[in-house]
Amino acid sequence: MTVQKITWRSWLPNFCISDQSAEPKPKKPAVSKQSSFQRLSLSDLSSSTLSEDISNSLAGSNLHVFTLAELKVITQSFSSSNFIGEGGFGPVHKGFIDDKLRPGLKAQPVAVKLLDLEGMQGHREWLTEVIFLGQLRHPHLVKLIGYCCEDEHRLLVYEYMPRGSLENQLFRRYSVSLPWSTRMKIALGAAKGLAFLHEAAKPVIYRDFKASNILLDSDCTPKLSDFGLAKDGPEGDDTHVSTRVMGTEGYAAPEYVMTGHLTAASDVYSFGVVLLELITGRKSVDKTRPRREQNLVDWARPQIKDPRKLRQILDPRLEGQYSEMGAQKAAQLAYQCLSYRAKLRPTMSDVVKTLEPLQDFDDVPSGPFVYTVPSSLEKENAKDESEAQKEVKIEKEDDDRRYRNRHGHRHHRMKSPRSQTIYSETTLDQNLRKGLNSPIHQRIKKA
Repeated sequence: MTVQKITWRSWLPNFCISDQSAEPKPKKPAVSKQSSFQRLSLSDLSSSTLSEDISNSLAGSNLHVFTLAELKVITQSFSSSNFIGEGGFGPVHKGFIDDKLRPGLKAQPVAVKLLDLEGMQGHREWLTEVIFLGQLRHPHLVKLIGYCCEDEHRLLVYEYMPRGSLENQLFRRYSVSLPWSTRMKIALGAAKGLAFLHEAAKPVIYRDFKASNILLDSDCTPKLSDFGLAKDGPEGDDTHVSTRVMGTEGYAAPEYVMTGHLTAASDVYSFGVVLLELITGRKSVDKTRPRREQNLVDWARPQIKDPRKLRQILDPRLEGQYSEMGAQKAAQLAYQCLSYRAKLRPTMSDVVKTLEPLQDFDDVPSGPFVYTVPSSLEKENAKDESEAQKEVKIEKEDDDRRYRNRHGHRHHRMKSPRSQTIYSETTLDQNLRKGLNSPIHQRIKKA
């Protein structure tokens, strides 16, 4: 048996590699669109197929193949003023496509994501995003407009989502608190996106469902993004997909972490974690909290079935403005999604059916919490009680002073109790510095 050596270069499409000495290949006949669309999956691609032009493999997907020069124009040479943030894939910049750039491509703001070749993800994750988002279309999936594969550069061009990620909206310290109705709208939309993936002709397991991967448009409509870790679901008699454990701490299902067996129920568990974040306003993992409260699921799941305890762990920034019945039903759903037995979790279509009625609950208080001023009699009683307490306090201080003088005790100042730690999300300025000074950003600026 002959062993074929596979190099990183062999995984690249031909149009990514400049080779002046290569002889021109005969043009292939145009690929006609089929009336019955069948999604191309990663398992359908062999190493020889990967080295072909992706645009031929994804004929009919309406993806645009951008040049690096075009993306520099779109982002003003990846200007720091257009920097949005940075994740595991690499830095993201906002850009604007002029209607004269490409025929048939309308003028619109876009988000351009640049692969950091020294980061956590690589060419394979970039290709996975192109394959999945190049073919999947749904109102709750972010739209991939095009890509760039030029020399070592890998870029993705998405529709721009003006409100950013759910993570920023929910946990940023100085952001306005999301209303209860908006939280349920986000939960429902994200659930519909996952249900669409799970129920496709070729099912898709998202594998990295978390608050930072849920993007919000101007009216807080949620869309799933970042498909770099997505996998084709099991087919035929297979019950799961065996894969290397990847994902984010606090969101991954326990059976997946222990065995590497990936199923649609793994996504359901991750959805339960995000739903719990929406209910409590807490992160899935927060090392700044007391030890027993650092893992959100371990701390909150035992409490959410009890209505009295649920009130105590609801996000205090809601200030009581939520549907009590809706909160109880949402908490019950989160409890089911977070079952340690995968077979007991609901399907995402069942989750959607449960969440849809919660959009119409009208028992949310009509105004903010109002302090009721006591009547004149209550004021007098409160005044008398306050004066009595002052007298008791003065008498106690006099007794303590006399006791110290009699026994010659020195006065010791009491040590104040440790104040609560104030914690916040990593600031955008820190992300900005990290993104602009990263090696990949410097290379793309010089290219």
